[in-house]
Amino acid sequence: MRCLVTGATGYVGGRLVPRLLAAGHDVRCLVRDPGRLRDEPWADQVEIVKGDVTNPDGLVDALRGCDVAYYLVHTLGHRDFVRLDRRGAEVFTDAAAHAGVRRLIYLGGPDPGHGEQASDHLRSRDEVARIMLAGPVPAVVLRAAVIIGSGSASFEMLRYLTERLPVMVTPRWVRNRVQPIAIRDVLRYLVECPTRIPEDVNRAFDIGGPDVLTYADMMRRYAEVADLPPRLVLDVPALTPELSALWVGLVTPVPSAIARPLVASLIHEAIAKEHNIREYVPDPPEGLTGFAEAVRLALAKVRDADVETRWSDASWPWAPAAPLPSDPLPSDPDWSGGTVYTDARDRAVAAPPAALWRVIEAIGGEHGWYSFPLAWSARGWLDRLAGGVGLRRGRRDPQRLMVGEALDFWRVEEIVPGSLLRLRAEMRLPGRAWLEMRAEPENGRARYRQRAVFLPHGLAGHAYWAMVWPFHAVVFGGMARNIATAAEREPPDE
Repeated sequence: MRCLVTGATGYVGGRLVPRLLAAGHDVRCLVRDPGRLRDEPWADQVEIVKGDVTNPDGLVDALRGCDVAYYLVHTLGHRDFVRLDRRGAEVFTDAAAHAGVRRLIYLGGPDPGHGEQASDHLRSRDEVARIMLAGPVPAVVLRAAVIIGSGSASFEMLRYLTERLPVMVTPRWVRNRVQPIAIRDVLRYLVECPTRIPEDVNRAFDIGGPDVLTYADMMRRYAEVADLPPRLVLDVPALTPELSALWVGLVTPVPSAIARPLVASLIHEAIAKEHNIREYVPDPPEGLTGFAEAVRLALAKVRDADVETRWSDASWPWAPAAPLPSDPLPSDPDWSGGTVYTDARDRAVAAPPAALWRVIEAIGGEHGWYSFPLAWSARGWLDRLAGGVGLRRGRRDPQRLMVGEALDFWRVEEIVPGSLLRLRAEMRLPGRAWLEMRAEPENGRARYRQRAVFLPHGLAGHAYWAMVWPFHAVVFGGMARNIATAAEREPPDE
């Protein structure tokens, strides 16, 4: 079949595409920024089209010729996510009908029921499901609760809470029952639905793993699998979902803007009410993946730096959806409409360009930023307090980077292996910022060039630059100096 996949730059979509290809399907990816898929190993095997599910322009053409369309988009973290998700579902469903698509597949959340306390997040996911099921194109809705897999937001929350807090003061919702499902089982359902479920079936299916646990049980079992001492969990009934989200944002890499709807979804039990999908997609001979095995597999991926996709792969709500015209970096006041602030540094490096590049490409995450760690840490904490991503997103791989992936509070906008790394800031800023690092050959050795660029937005932007400018000699100057030194200490190429 020809399958269109939305959300191919996200956690589930980025894993689904290669599995659809392996199953023999033709795949077309609908993304707002095609450049984000450039470095994916499967990019040359798919058709990539530019589009936005909330914008009908060109959407029918993007869907035309496709048998199946996967809807894996949601705007979690955006202040207006309910309205945006509703519009996206309505526009996409209508475009699919006009394009002659025969089947829609949507991965949603658990059924919120009719309780008045259901979170906005769950109600929104349910609204999207109902819009698709009410449309003219038959739809299959898969309702999943907590997805366990390396790099998922739910797994990262669980992992960091358990590993960092041997004694946990927790809200009452940790006693609610949850039916987690392994990402491998979610992907198996997504891949097999188009060929196993008849085209006239139009309904939702609950999907879940074999274990029903409380969140407290999940933390204890995680500790067992990870060989950690037993965790003590203490209930504090007064800890509201809002306070819980702030607590999660402080302890885990998941920022409070994303943690808030996730936590709010956990205040209700999330258990599969039926398992009718096995009538069409039978369970594997060995059975569905249990919670402990899902955690073990996820930890092995983390340990081996073999995480396919991460929750942070998706674009941050307030970040530009696509690179701005910045090749080279925006430095023309006429283009920007005003002042562009620049901090440029360069140093001769007593090492070959390849050694310098290895240091540049490994920057961030556990390696840090090569200057004044306290300043970088403080900036990260300020960003977290403002609702931003902070530094704790880290990086997917300790040595290699790809266009579009998250790197602490930056996004990789451009990478030319061996010579150029350009990062676009996704921290909360009164303007837009880039950081560019280059390794250039010079007389048999290397020269390191570094440039930070800031496009201020209004008076607040100018005031921000004036406030941080005195620290640049320490932060950016030290960064250039220490990167050069680190490159000179690199072992020689064999």
